[in-house]
Amino acid sequence: MAKLPRSPGVRRMREEGAEEAVLPDGALLFRLYFRGGDHPGAWNTFRSFGPLASARFDHHPTPRGDHPHLGILYAAPEVKPCVAEVFQNTRNINLRRRDPWLVGFELVREVRLLDLFGNWPTRMGASTQIGSGRRDVVRGWSADMHEAYPGLDGVLYGSSMNASREALALYERGMSALPARPVLHEPLAHPGLRADFERFKDDLGFGLIP
Repeated sequence: MAKLPRSPGVRRMREEGAEEAVLPDGALLFRLYFRGGDHPGAWNTFRSFGPLASARFDHHPTPRGDHPHLGILYAAPEVKPCVAEVFQNTRNINLRRRDPWLVGFELVREVRLLDLFGNWPTRMGASTQIGSGRRDVVRGWSADMHEAYPGLDGVLYGSSMNASREALALYERGMSALPARPVLHEPLAHPGLRADFERFKDDLGFGLIP
């Protein structure tokens, strides 16, 4: 049996129920985003354009396009998983291309997530490959998760690029959990961040393009 089959569907997910992880009010999260390029954003933008081939948990329907009622934001409790996920295709941390920024923000309310670290994937006929397997297959799962569990704000999963460290995909329902202002907001090229990115480069075996 495949360890990452197609989604069993919304009805099966509802029958099985969800395993939840809760991030408390005040939890600190980080994300990398781009101010330039094809789809520039702001630090608190939930991307409505999708699904992107590079994004594992996009829940937008096909064909790809702008879906104003759906949005997604990827983040993590640590910076390094963000770096690993964002730059995984080139394996080069480019500090300037597309004007990348690092943001840290504290949640202003509790966030409830589908916990993919537990036994839920196994009970659903899959495995932890749901965090590392084919992105197009996982996007189908995510669309069904979004529909099956309307009370959840998103998904907690293990970063396949950083030793399964915690990462999360927030659906548009999580928008109200973001604060009015971040606690950290700097371009990746900021001199004060250079030592951190040098360390991330060595830890991950990536290149660094200043």
